Order: sequence, then structure tokens, then C-alpha cells
Amino acid sequence: MEHNILVTRSSMPGFEEYCEEIKELWDSHWLTNMGVKHKQLQAELENLLNVPHVTLYTNGHLALENVIAAMNLPQGGEVITTPFTFASTTHAIVRNGLTPVFCDINAEDFTIDTTKIESLITDRTCAIVPVHVYGNVCDVEEIDRIAKKYGLKVVYDAAHAFGVKYKGISTACFGNASMFSFHATKVFNTIEGGAVCFSDDALVQLLNDMKNFGIHGPEEVAFVGGNAKMNEFQAAMGICNLRHLDAAIVKRKAVVERYRSHLDGVEGIQLSPIQADVESNYAYFPVVFDEKKFGASRNEVMDALAENGIGARKYFYPLTNTFAAFHGEFDANKTPVALHISKRVLTLPLYEELALEDVERICKVILNCKK
Repeated sequence: MEHNILVTRSSMPGFEEYCEEIKELWDSHWLTNMGVKHKQLQAELENLLNVPHVTLYTNGHLALENVIAAMNLPQGGEVITTPFTFASTTHAIVRNGLTPVFCDINAEDFTIDTTKIESLITDRTCAIVPVHVYGNVCDVEEIDRIAKKYGLKVVYDAAHAFGVKYKGISTACFGNASMFSFHATKVFNTIEGGAVCFSDDALVQLLNDMKNFGIHGPEEVAFVGGNAKMNEFQAAMGICNLRHLDAAIVKRKAVVERYRSHLDGVEGIQLSPIQADVESNYAYFPVVFDEKKFGASRNEVMDALAENGIGARKYFYPLTNTFAAFHGEFDANKTPVALHISKRVLTLPLYEELALEDVERICKVILNCKK
């Protein structure tokens, strides 16, 4: 009987390696509050990403929410972003008392369509929150030009782009800040977790205040902050996983290349592009199905995979500008490309331990749907 294939599987170090990493925590009993492991991981990430500052968080969402707040944007201000993303991106904007203004995506790499940003700018626009979707890098140069022209802050949702470089530069280095997610499903994980990367020295204390109640000392609380600290067990997992990151990306690349060898050029299938000047992390493998040309819809392919014990994900569907939480405030028809892709995209299983034989099996099921 064939085994089930999950859409993703968390990267983990060997059991003994992790136990060795956390062993000293039993001696120190220092489990949270920016201990030795937290400081070590922060330093290692600053070195790896070649960025002046990294602030670690218990999850990526609070990292994004905090760094948007740290930009000191006007209440009710407008933030240009994309609806083709996870809920966190839009929620972080709204929870900061800001209004998301949704820009469409381009049909090639699914990132924000920079040709449409300027038409959305008003006297209330204060920031842009672009998303590096599936690890595909936004047009950072054009976004930088627009931001400088109009005096806008830029905070990248780089949740999918850890380890990605553009023209040799880490995605951590673009904009005023970049947020990474270290969720268990990501290329690099700290079980749950996240980080904000930035160069402005003034943000160091502010972000630390935001994530640790504004505590400056045993008897001094100088800021009304919350609690979003990464604990020592999360940091220890990150330290371990960093040792294996390069090897994990090599394995993920092999999986992606096997997918491409079977699916590239098939009529009715659109694959994510290989971007020029980009060193990929091979985070996701999205496939867009054109029902008229392929002969089967995205949903039919997903059902066929499920019948064969193979998980896949409609990622991203639905668009965030269609969420019931927003009570019909936004019109998804104003982002037609994003709406079109969301109804046709499927992300296939992808993780470092996925056997190439299983990729063959997945592709066979997909191609058998073609009519």
C-alpha cells in the first residue's frame, strides 16, 4: 500500500543534536527572557543575513505587527499591499489602525505589480508592505524608487524568503525592515518564531520594548509594550537547524528540479518562474492550472491527489480582500490577476525529505488528470 504524502514536513535536527543543544538549559533554568540561546541565534542570523540588526520574536505575525507599529505611521493611514498572501499580512496592517489598499499582483511571479502602485497613492498613503511570495523576490528596485519619490516607509513581508538573495544581497537588507517567519512549515524554523531585520539603530530599543513590556530594568518600565519574546527552546531549535540549512536547500532544489522535469511545458500548467539574479530557497512549488487548456480544474487535480493520499494546498485562496472578517469592505474585482490566480493555484508537496520517487508519483497523478 502506498504511503500518504503530506504537503509539508518540518525540518528537524537529529534528536540527539537537539538534546545536546538544550542540555545546558537544565543547568541554568533560563528558559526565556533573551538568554544565551536567544543571543546566540540572533548573532548567527545577523552574520548569515549580513544585516546590522535582528530582533527575534515568538512568531512571524507579531514580528510584522510590531515592526509596522515601529514605523510610527499615522492612524488611519493607507498602506499599499497585496491580497495574495497569508492572513497575517493584512491583519498586521489593520490591527495597527491602518487601512490596507490592495494592489494587484503580476501574473508571472505573483508578487506585487509595481506598475500599479503609483496609481494607488493618495495623500493618506504612508507605507508599502510588499510580499516576497513563495520566495519569489519583489521588484525591490522599483519599490525603492517609488518609496523615495513619495516619502513612504517599506516593510517587506519576507516570510517565504529566508535564505534568498537578489544580486548577492540577502532579502533581509531591503526596505526599512524585513520580517521573516520561522514557523514549523518554513524552510528554516524555530518551531514557531520570527524575526525583524533592519539597519536603523533607533529601532533596536523600540522593538525590544514592544516585545518585552517596555521593561528597561527591575524597577523601570518605560514603554507600553506586549510580550512576543522567543524562548530558549525555540532559539535552540533555530541554532540546530541553521547548521543544516544549506543541505536542506540543496535537497529542496532537487525536488523542484524533478517537478520541473515533468511539468514544465505541459499545456495548461503555469509554473513559477526561475527569477534572474535570484538565489532561491525553494520554499514552495506553486502550479497554476488553466482548466480550458489542461482539461481539469485546480480543484479536480487537488481531489485526485487527495484520493491518492497526496496533500496539496490552495495557497493563497481565498484572497485576504475577500475575508468575511472585513465585512465586504474590499472589492476583489479590483485585483483581477490575484483573483484569477487564487482560483487556479495549487502548491504541491515540498520538503527536504520528500523522495524523488514520490515526486514522480505526484506528477503522474497530475498528468493523468489532463484531458
